[in-house]
Amino acid sequence: MSQSERLVLATRYRLVSEIGQGANGTVWRGHDELLDRAVAIKELRLPDNLAEDDRVVFYRRTLREARAPAQLRTHSIVEVYDVVIEQGRPWIVMEMIEAPSLEQLIERSGPLPPERVAHIGRALLDALNTAHKAGIVHRDLKPSNVLLDGDRVVLTDFGLAFSSGSASLTKTGHFMGSPAYVAPEVAAGEKATPRSDLWSLGATLYAALEGRPPFERENVMATLSALANESTPAPQNAGALAPVITGLLEKNPTRRLSHARAVDRLERAMAGPRSGRRAPTPRYRLMVVIGLIGATVASCGIGATALIVGMMRESPGPSPTAGASTTPGGSAAQAAAPPGAATSTLAVRARTDSCKIFVSVPGTAITVLADETLHRGEARRYDQPRLNAVVYDASACDVWVNGQQKPAGKPGERQNYTLNKE
Repeated sequence: MSQSERLVLATRYRLVSEIGQGANGTVWRGHDELLDRAVAIKELRLPDNLAEDDRVVFYRRTLREARAPAQLRTHSIVEVYDVVIEQGRPWIVMEMIEAPSLEQLIERSGPLPPERVAHIGRALLDALNTAHKAGIVHRDLKPSNVLLDGDRVVLTDFGLAFSSGSASLTKTGHFMGSPAYVAPEVAAGEKATPRSDLWSLGATLYAALEGRPPFERENVMATLSALANESTPAPQNAGALAPVITGLLEKNPTRRLSHARAVDRLERAMAGPRSGRRAPTPRYRLMVVIGLIGATVASCGIGATALIVGMMRESPGPSPTAGASTTPGGSAAQAAAPPGAATSTLAVRARTDSCKIFVSVPGTAITVLADETLHRGEARRYDQPRLNAVVYDASACDVWVNGQQKPAGKPGERQNYTLNKE
């Protein structure tokens, strides 16, 4: 056990194990022995060659990092419990959130579906609204500072946060922030504002949708040059979120989406189309055709029977009680429907252990029903009239929509469903 792991801070916070390291220090899993609860402890290390004046600035910045979220008691911002000075350096004691960051999720799973990105964006807009109303600008919003704890989205790391009531701690000539996510006006040397945070939110959501931020290049200077001189690339995977992303990534801050307009556009995208009633599904049209042809059979005999077979082969797809159909791979096997599939809006059953699904209910506040990987044979069914769903590997899952089984897809193919059962 290292010397640090034997350390107890302020006679109550015991370091248990290291969680991770960054440029500014180490994050530890800890235990508050007074209140008997798990905590996260951020150890901030000062560079050895730091001048005394810079050391004072560092301590002040640390206190600000702790005070900023401490003022912002909201579900979407990490809660800070305490700040301790031990062994000549500061330690920040926070709530323990055992969850991956958005950056880790992107690295592990690639681009996320628009439905999930919309849920993340809505929560981050709430977090920023709370901070901005308190006069606090985060200044370093990026995927690594966003934790995803189930349905909860948590904004962390207020180390660069700036309060309108405090003096700036940034020295002239020092670039602060992450180049790939910093707003153009801040990169050009202007003061960060709430609209700068909204740019960073747009770049973060862009990265979630596309797998990388819009202006990321091979090094810092190339990134800043692209930010200054190139047009913002249009997102390719945003779907209905495209107006939100492009509005947040408007380079001129006066034309950038405000918080209220960003919320409005995002909620419109989450709600989906609101136009007239849908036409009847192919299943019901098929039933009408069969009924008409059945009457013909009674009077025409065998020749009409051949006509019925041909019409059924041309129909879009069988009901879940059908015996067989041809899949894209040429297989004639049709999966038997899981219980309740015939009357559900959506039913999914895993063919293999890689059947990963994301299911949500659109609305003013999106509701995530599932974000999981099913084991072979496991099934899920959903009866909500309106759903958005993503199947990440279409060959790994059997899917029924409004009672009809969908054709199997290719390995690795992602399928998106927007469902509205009337």
